[in-house]
Amino acid sequence: MAFRGVLIGCGFFARNHMAAWADLPGVEIVAVCDRDAEKARAYARDFGIPHWGVDAEALLAELRPDFVDIATTVGSHRALVELAAGQARLVICQKPFAETMEDARAMVAACAATGAILAVHENFRWQRPIREVKALLEQGAIGAPRWLRLSFRHGYDIYANQPYLAEVRDLALTDIGLHLFDMVRHLMGDVERLSCEVQRRNPRVAGFDAFQALLRHGSGAVSSVECSFHSQLSPDPFPQSLLVVEGDAGTIEVAEGFRLRLHRGDRVEARAVEPDCPTWGARPWHLIQESVLAFQRQAVAALEGRGGMEPSGAHNLGTLELVLAAIRAADEGVVVRL
Repeated sequence: MAFRGVLIGCGFFARNHMAAWADLPGVEIVAVCDRDAEKARAYARDFGIPHWGVDAEALLAELRPDFVDIATTVGSHRALVELAAGQARLVICQKPFAETMEDARAMVAACAATGAILAVHENFRWQRPIREVKALLEQGAIGAPRWLRLSFRHGYDIYANQPYLAEVRDLALTDIGLHLFDMVRHLMGDVERLSCEVQRRNPRVAGFDAFQALLRHGSGAVSSVECSFHSQLSPDPFPQSLLVVEGDAGTIEVAEGFRLRLHRGDRVEARAVEPDCPTWGARPWHLIQESVLAFQRQAVAALEGRGGMEPSGAHNLGTLELVLAAIRAADEGVVVRL
C-alpha cells in the first residue's frame, strides 16, 4: 500500500515535485491544492490526481494523508505547516522556510508537539556533485577541511518563470543564498560569525541580485560564498554551483561541466559528476530535477521508518539565522556573531 500525499501549491517549481513523486514507488499524491482553482484543476488533470481543491484545511481533514508537500510562497508557510502538523506524519515545506525566526520556531514547535517529521525542501545539498564532495569529506579524502569557496554566478533569466522575484529586496540572499548557506553548513559545519556585501547589478530588478559573504566556522575553517544573477559568462554555468574545498591533506574542486578533481600530493584524480536526466526532465534543469528526486527519495525512507530527513526543520533554523544575519551585516556594514 502506497503512502498517500497531498501537494499544496501548484506553481512553476512544484511540477518538479509532482514528476518526482510519480517516479518513486511507494508513494501516491492523492490530492493537489491551490488558491487558484484553475491551477489546481490543471495539475490534477495533467498528473492524473483524483482530488483537487482550493481549501487546504478541508482537503487534509477529508483525506488525512501520510505526508503533505507544501510548495507555496513563504508568507503562507506557517499557517500551512501548523495545519499539516495535526493531519500528517511528515510535513515538507518549500524554502524559504520563513521570513522570521519567530515563524520558523513556531513551525518546528508545531510539528514537535504532534510528533510529525518536519523537513525543508533544500534540494541543492542533494545535487550529485555536492553528494560526491560530502562523501569524500566523510571519507577523510583531504583531511580536515579548512577553507571553501562556493560560487553561484550566472546570467540566466530567472524572472521569466517567476516574475515576482524581480520585486524581492534581498533576492540573492533569500532565494539562492539559503541554498548556498545550507550547502556550506552541510560541508563545513556551523558558522560563528559572518560579514556580507550586496549589490544591485541588474537595473530591471528592485532588490539586491548579488552578494558575497565571508563565514568563520566553529571549527576555525573559513568559507567565501558568492552569488550573482547578472554575470556574463559563456557558456553560462547555470544552474551549477562551483566550489573549491581545501583540507590539510588535499583539495576538492568542482568545476563547470560537472568536473570534479581531487588533488592530493602531486596526483590529481578526475571524475565526471553529472547527474542522470530524469525521463521527465530537461537540461540544464536536470541537475536540480535529479536532486528533487534524491530529496524526495529520503521521504519514502522516513515514512518507512528508515531514518530522518535532511535538512530537518530544526536544522534549517540555523540556515535561516545565517541569511537574516547576512542581511543585517550588509545593511549595517558590520560583522555579525551568531
